Amino acid sequence: MSVEDGGVPGLGRPSKARWTLMLLLSTAMYGAHAPLLALCHVDGRVPFRPSSAVLLTELTKLLLCAFSLLVGWQAWPRGGPPWRQAAPFALPALLYGANNNLVIYLQRYMDPSTYQVLSNLKIGSTALFYCLCLRRRLSARQGLALLLLMAAGACYAAGGLQDPGNTLPGSPPAAKAGPMPLHITPLGLLLLIVYCLISGLSSVYTELLMKRQRLPLALQNLFLYTFGVLLNLGLHAGGGPGPGLLEGFSGWAALVVLSQALNGLLMSAVMKHGSSITRLFVVSCSLVVNAVLSAALLRLQLPAAFFLATLLIGLAVHLYYGSR
Repeated sequence: MSVEDGGVPGLGRPSKARWTLMLLLSTAMYGAHAPLLALCHVDGRVPFRPSSAVLLTELTKLLLCAFSLLVGWQAWPRGGPPWRQAAPFALPALLYGANNNLVIYLQRYMDPSTYQVLSNLKIGSTALFYCLCLRRRLSARQGLALLLLMAAGACYAAGGLQDPGNTLPGSPPAAKAGPMPLHITPLGLLLLIVYCLISGLSSVYTELLMKRQRLPLALQNLFLYTFGVLLNLGLHAGGGPGPGLLEGFSGWAALVVLSQALNGLLMSAVMKHGSSITRLFVVSCSLVVNAVLSAALLRLQLPAAFFLATLLIGLAVHLYYGSR
């Protein structure tokens, strides 16, 4: 039973062309997430409840997985699935639910590109959990590649640790008189560290779960997102008074929900057929997409360090996946 085929007999890794397309699409959607959230702002704030966006995203993923099983894109297991295998998916659902809500709150304390770059701190936590939980060893070359990814984030993040007082209080990012400066607050940095730790643990645990179970990916996702919907429904209902489920939603907000749902499904395929480390490279490479969109849509000024960071990411990809 191969690790790369996800432990499912007869289910090999997607073809090279489909695999490449899947990674490119995921990179693009990761990079577009923060700028799209910034475009949703009204008077400097997200006009809808963050729990609403996360709940709708989980519900969209659940419906897509159910549709995949109903139309036969992925076969239902013979004799029916052993439902006891659904229980372990409660933990990653809890972790993902916490992180998905945290991502939206983080936008209050930093600009999109600073979030995108500093979120690369999850590289270290994911690599640690990857070695501990999966008992995998990284070669010196692979370790150096991951260090380069972290160095790329640190290089560009230096320009983001600025005083947020340079912005106009209460002004939405897309409507400022001048270019949107890079910034992050101390609370934002603390929340982002928590986010990275949860991200690393949830990613590695989900990979372990998906590869050990001999079930179709769509069914595993159905288990995961059922827990996700129930969890986020509870969070939304218990969040106190506020805007309704769809109140404050715009076309940009709908695009955020749809892109996040599709990206979640793509990432589950990466975890099943690839690894948590592959996911890290997708997230890191999305920096380029994020920066381009932020510059075009939010008039964000890109420092020279951005180009050095891009070079380091390219070198890291070559070291990890290039010929050895």
